[in-house]
Amino acid sequence: MKKLFLVIIMIIAANVGFAQLTLGPKIGYNTSKLSIDKNDIKSDLKNSFQFGAFVRIGRNVYVQPEINFLTQGSVFKNPSISGGLSPFEQEVDLKTINIPVLLGMKVFNKKIVNVRIFGGPSASIITDKKIKTTSVLDPIKDANIEDLIWNIQVGAGVDVLMFTLDVRYNIGINKVIGDVVIDGTTVNFDSKSSGFNVSLGWKMF
Repeated sequence: MKKLFLVIIMIIAANVGFAQLTLGPKIGYNTSKLSIDKNDIKSDLKNSFQFGAFVRIGRNVYVQPEINFLTQGSVFKNPSISGGLSPFEQEVDLKTINIPVLLGMKVFNKKIVNVRIFGGPSASIITDKKIKTTSVLDPIKDANIEDLIWNIQVGAGVDVLMFTLDVRYNIGINKVIGDVVIDGTTVNFDSKSSGFNVSLGWKMF
C-alpha cells in the first residue's frame, strides 16, 4: 500500500508542470462502520460530517489528493450471554485525518458539466480515540485500536460549473481493532472500517 502511494505521488510530480490544476475546499457527510466477523457481536453505523480540501491535477485523466477531517467509529453490542461471552456495549469514536490519493477519469466531459469515475488508496491517521461504555464490561481499550487505517476508495462524481459532487465507498484493508480480551477469553475482532461518503466541493480555480 505504501508503494502504491509513492507511485501515485510520482505521477503527480511528473504532471504538475504541464497539467491543469484545480483546488478548493469541500464538506461532506460520512457513514462508517467497524465491521466484525463474529455473529454474536453486533456493530452499528455511525454518521458524521467531514471537511477538508482537494487538489485535482489533470484534464480527462487526473490525480486528486485530498486532506479531510472526520470522525469514524461504531457501536459494538453483545446484547445477551451468547457464545460464552457476557453482555457488553461500547461506542467507539475515532477522530481522523483522512488522506486519499485518487486516480480518476472523465467519462462524459462538456464545458459546463462532466461525469467522473475514480478510485485509489486512502490513509487515515487517528488523532483521538474515545470509547464510551454503557455496560459493566469494557473489553475494548485504547491499546486495542490501531493508529493508522488503510482503505481503498471507489466512486463517481459530477462537476457542474464550479461545484463538484462525489459519492464514494470506503473498503477497509487493515484491521482497526485487533484481539480483545472478554471474560478472560481472547476474541479476534479483526475489525475493519467501511462506509459511504457524499461530499460537495468548490473549485476555486
